[in-house]
Amino acid sequence: MTMSQATKLPPQPVAGHRAWWVVAVTGTAIVVAGACSTLPGILQGPLRQDFGWSRGTIGLAVSVNMVLYGLTAPYAAALLDRFGVRRVVTTALLTVAAGAGLTTTMTAAWQFTLLWGLLAGAGTGALSTTLGAAVTDRWFDRHKGLVTGVLSSASVLGQMVFLPALSWIIDHHHWRPALVTVALAALAVIPLVVLVLRDHPAQVGQRPYGGAVFVSTPAPVPGAARRTLAVVRQAGRTPPFWLLAGAFAVCGASTNGIMWSHFTPAAHDHGMPVTTASTLLAGIGVFNVAGTVAAGRLTDRLDARRLLAVFFTLRGTLLLALPLIMTATVRAPMLAFVVLFGLLDLATVPPAVALCRVHWGEDSAIVFGWTNAAHQLGAALAAFLAGTARDAFGTYDPVWLALAAACAAAAPLSLAIEH
Repeated sequence: MTMSQATKLPPQPVAGHRAWWVVAVTGTAIVVAGACSTLPGILQGPLRQDFGWSRGTIGLAVSVNMVLYGLTAPYAAALLDRFGVRRVVTTALLTVAAGAGLTTTMTAAWQFTLLWGLLAGAGTGALSTTLGAAVTDRWFDRHKGLVTGVLSSASVLGQMVFLPALSWIIDHHHWRPALVTVALAALAVIPLVVLVLRDHPAQVGQRPYGGAVFVSTPAPVPGAARRTLAVVRQAGRTPPFWLLAGAFAVCGASTNGIMWSHFTPAAHDHGMPVTTASTLLAGIGVFNVAGTVAAGRLTDRLDARRLLAVFFTLRGTLLLALPLIMTATVRAPMLAFVVLFGLLDLATVPPAVALCRVHWGEDSAIVFGWTNAAHQLGAALAAFLAGTARDAFGTYDPVWLALAAACAAAAPLSLAIEH
């Protein structure tokens, strides 16, 4: 950093710092994107009833959505440096609204794959945890782990807030009004984005929160696509990237890929009402917020690699126990699962972001975007293969066991990452 870019100044009052308003609006946009991920699990029944589609067919569209979500994230991180946060977030929200709204007009499976898989997937990908990591790097010098945890939890907060409501709408008014609700929510956030979000604290005459140095607004970085590919090529030459990507692929498979797409139908297989199962998922979201924020605090203090290993080990143990505790009614073991799995669900994100910062510095948001792409690839495979396995075996039990074993393998991968 040159003297023209940074100036030492006395400590700045932090009360009312614009950074916290930026976090609030960024989190709200991520909440809406999270609402989209709640829909596949509760749409399976209505879509199968209306169109006669198999779980595998529906899972294919969901998988495409997850892949696009993952692939969009690193490019969106570079686009933030080219066009700014406000423009990228606004465009993403418009894309989510279009994808959700147009899906109500579909009449064939390929249209579901195109509108929900491609369009909604691209929009939500630009509103992923990568956006949170980029905003944190720009606006904060202190408490980066905590803020990363808060913004990471926003996705699941969206699931928590919207899931019971969307499930109720589907039960009482069919599935199309639920999609319209998501589209309207995305449009409603856009005015907040335009009014509040700024690309850099220097644009409002402030330093990053907790910083003693005033940093001028960086010039736009052209060639977003080239830069994204150049960063991943460079990162791909290092073992930490592949170890972290492998661990995060397992993370995606054991969270988004299975829980948010198949937990509700799996519970329904055991006689549990869909609304009850959706409420349990919402409960996971409640504890996810606490778990992710706590993980952010711990990441500011402890070895990120060890945290990842512990989180994967505990998550695998819970998935191993899940087939034994699923019943038609909600009992104490299932409530314990909801609490513990919620605390662990996205707790892996803050330590992963911290490791990216250690190894790749200013390019960490883009590298984390590619790591997130691996996360979504794992999620997509799990969403598709879990539906196919259920069609083939008549039960989800083999899926839970396979994912428990994958989590057990991800723990030593995390420990092997250089610090």
